[in-house]
Amino acid sequence: MAVAHIGEIAGLGVSLCWTMSALFFEKAGTRIGSLSVNFIRLFMAIVFLGLSTLVTKGLLFPTDATPYQWFWLGISGVIGFFLGDLVLFKSYMVIGSRTAALIMSFSPMLTAIIGWFFLNEKLTVLEIVAILVSIAGIITAISNRKMKLNIPMKGLLLALGGALGQSVGIILSKKGIGDYDPLAATQIRALFGFVSFVIMISFMQRWPRILLALKDKPGMKAVTVGSIFGPFIGVALALFAIQHTNTGIASTLMALVPIFIIWPSAVMFGEKIKTQQIIGAIISIIGVSLFFM
Repeated sequence: MAVAHIGEIAGLGVSLCWTMSALFFEKAGTRIGSLSVNFIRLFMAIVFLGLSTLVTKGLLFPTDATPYQWFWLGISGVIGFFLGDLVLFKSYMVIGSRTAALIMSFSPMLTAIIGWFFLNEKLTVLEIVAILVSIAGIITAISNRKMKLNIPMKGLLLALGGALGQSVGIILSKKGIGDYDPLAATQIRALFGFVSFVIMISFMQRWPRILLALKDKPGMKAVTVGSIFGPFIGVALALFAIQHTNTGIASTLMALVPIFIIWPSAVMFGEKIKTQQIIGAIISIIGVSLFFM
């Protein structure tokens, strides 16, 4: 069973990793700002990934990748690591992280639809039901009665842009990776995302802020831990997952961060666990279990 569902298991591993990265990036962001976090995390990821492939393949950089792989994985990095994350972080400031997370929970459906058109991937009825049940659980867990339905159009579009960026990034990654090493493929994506941030920071003249962030020891510790679990192990696992299962299924399992983050968030930030969060978690677990039937 483990071998048969290795892609799904990897997808769950992604959510666990991204849960840890989200907690530490949130902690780092309050000290050094989201732009600094985005830039530094990608630099660290490139270093960690390079050292890993140096041990496993004898290559510090993915020089063995084909032009085809560089092209599609590079575009995926620009859209996913740069544009997608950029608009997502911006949406947090317009409509708040909770509302943005609610909109982001529709990313698996977008991924499944795009994958159907772009990669000719097809889902069974059970898999479609599993996706819908899992998303319902996420929405139940992260929503509340006070959430405004009439949100600003700007915030809605930014959050949708974040969801679309994540979905397109996953689809393009699958198109480019083939049977290539997930660690090296992740490094290509991170390199293109990093260069994109270098260009933007230079244009906005924000280098003094980046240099100041590097001197913040607590912030840098949080970014380091977040980088290990996020763009290093987490994203590499994500590419491994889409190599071994449907992108819609993988995306759904990767979207379970709001469920996994409930207990750790309560411990780290003193947040109270609500009944609806427990109910939402149970619904999502039921949805996930359908993938393994």
